[in-house]
Amino acid sequence: MTIEEVIEFLSKIQPFQELDSAALRSIAGGVIVEFYPKDTMILQQDGPPSDFLRIIKKGGVKVFIKPETDEEVIIDYRSEGDSFGLLSLIGGDRSRANVQTVEDTICYLVNKETIQRLLDSNAAFSEYFLKSFLNKYIDKTFHEMHNKSLLYGGGDKLLFTTPVGELASKNVATAPHEISIKDAAGVMSSRGISSLVLMDSEGLPSGIVTDRDLRDKVVSKGRDISESIQSIMSVPLMKVEARDYCFEALLKMLRNNIHHLLVVDEGRLKGIITNHDLMMLQGTSPISIVREIETQQTVEGLIPVSRKINRIVNLLLKEGAKASNITRIISEVNDRLVRKIIEIAERKFGEPPVPYCWIVFGSEGRKEQTFKTDQDNAIIYADIKTAKDERKVEGYFTDFSAFVRDSLVLCGFPHCPAGYMASNPKWRQPLKTWKDYFSKWINNPTPEALLFSLIFFDFRVVHGEVKLAADLRKYLETLLKGQNVFFARMAGVILGNRPPLGFFKSFIVEKSGEHKDALNLKLRGIGPIVDMARLFALEKGVRETSTLERLHALNDKHPIVMELGEEIEQAFEFITLLRIHHQIKQIEASVEPDNFINPSNLSNLERRTLKESFQLIMKVQDAIADLYRAGMVTQ
Repeated sequence: MTIEEVIEFLSKIQPFQELDSAALRSIAGGVIVEFYPKDTMILQQDGPPSDFLRIIKKGGVKVFIKPETDEEVIIDYRSEGDSFGLLSLIGGDRSRANVQTVEDTICYLVNKETIQRLLDSNAAFSEYFLKSFLNKYIDKTFHEMHNKSLLYGGGDKLLFTTPVGELASKNVATAPHEISIKDAAGVMSSRGISSLVLMDSEGLPSGIVTDRDLRDKVVSKGRDISESIQSIMSVPLMKVEARDYCFEALLKMLRNNIHHLLVVDEGRLKGIITNHDLMMLQGTSPISIVREIETQQTVEGLIPVSRKINRIVNLLLKEGAKASNITRIISEVNDRLVRKIIEIAERKFGEPPVPYCWIVFGSEGRKEQTFKTDQDNAIIYADIKTAKDERKVEGYFTDFSAFVRDSLVLCGFPHCPAGYMASNPKWRQPLKTWKDYFSKWINNPTPEALLFSLIFFDFRVVHGEVKLAADLRKYLETLLKGQNVFFARMAGVILGNRPPLGFFKSFIVEKSGEHKDALNLKLRGIGPIVDMARLFALEKGVRETSTLERLHALNDKHPIVMELGEEIEQAFEFITLLRIHHQIKQIEASVEPDNFINPSNLSNLERRTLKESFQLIMKVQDAIADLYRAGMVTQ
């Protein structure tokens, strides 16, 4: 190492590039260089403070905290040009977090006296660390974070790390379920509460009554208040385990349109949690957007609400949520929006002439949406007997599906370019026709049939008669038994989409055009994992449609997932999160989001992890080739 090399390096990174050449030369003269092998613990939580500010010259580290009784929580990954150790360097008492190398790492070390002098004498240098660093990693322990501090990590970080039991109100108001409506209302009024849990003779919760129940079921209906409270209480009770994270409670509230959940521990009542508790925890909650959606009665009213959905992605992303948590919440909110539009359509066109269900597929069907994507939907309706009824049904759903399609466009969901929408007559059919479709695709797996299978077999119901979709799913499972040729050809499609990685582990990027020097992260990274999980799930009769749920369900069913399932999940999470980060930067820059990412814009750590993810996908593809080779046929 020469002083000139250090000066050149420091002059290109913040906040050292704010310094003049004399200051840089003075610093460089006292810099120490240290090498740390992979997995070296450089700083240890609650251990001795750092004596230096360490600046990463090459390699990468992870910064994390780890309570004695919990798994580690990643605060950040740092790579070339990033620094660490400032908090304990200035505080001088202890290290606030663990810092461990994730690859062989070289650091430049600047001593405490030099850093302190720069902080005292250089306003730009001081401002960078105080605003960009200290605010992001404010000095709070994991224990304090669990005690509801909103200073560390933000509300949504708490949403994914705080057990429900820690947030739930412990002094739950209860009453025997034999009391009258009047007496129950009296208890709620005197105690100033919005819900009352009813208990059976064995001391177990048997129901719940809320102020909404009193308004909707008693006051508005003129019900006799001397009746038993059991006549209006809600059962079965929606419950959540005390050890579950608040995120799970939020999902249950979203799915079931409720505002209270009982918190139990092995069946015994431990507390109650409300949507208000979660909103206080987060500051801003997806529940508030769902409530806005539910109150709207027109498509015009839904348009401004729909624009707020992308804000949830931004919020969750900035607070460190996993990609799968982001997509699950966004899918729940989008489902509500779609259902509300369909309900508006049903009021506009009248009661449907036959039972039907609205299904979605693609990323929506897998509950893997982030920002609004193209529409992918269809209609299954009950079989009809006469040509007259058929004309009536077709006339109704022609206008109905066109209205829903156009309304979704107004709310930010563009048309599917390939026409995979219910407004296309081919994709609004009776159950028997859908069964015919599936049978033809499986028994004669042409390239077009395989394409349809990859798209439509991820279907799930958003609205309507669930039994129709359940019948179709059951029929599909029956059809797939023993279909080795179909599975072999589907495997062939997967093997034809290799990740963009060359022989010497270099990225293969576009050579020209609009996306020159970039690669398609969705098509070549996420796509193969989605296709693998679908293949294995269809073969083993797994009904889940989301990629991670499929992998979890296959843990003890498929040999490849048994061996590599956890690594596949991690790769899927990483690539999906990388895609979300890329798209949100584009949106913030008023650029239409796409899936093309330039690897040179990634940090060293991100590039390495992406390469490892691509290598894993190739490894799984090679295993698929070996496993399905006996039945492999050319397409």
